[in-house]
Amino acid sequence: MKFAITLEQDEDGYIVVSCPALPGCHSQGRTKEEAIANIIEAIRGYIVSMRKHGEPIPSITEVEEVEVAV
Repeated sequence: MKFAITLEQDEDGYIVVSCPALPGCHSQGRTKEEAIANIIEAIRGYIVSMRKHGEPIPSITEVEEVEVAV
């Protein structure tokens, strides 16, 4: 399965990573590579829990970026 993730740097220099398709599924790492490895582990655990509870696994068919003037 493929999931879109977001990455942003926090005030302490860590990379915070989230999976928008899985609410509350977040992780972090000191480097981008570590953060991505950690979110993969978090996503796996999240999906195992969803399957255990009989919940449907969300699937995203398309990801788009939009520009917003603020």
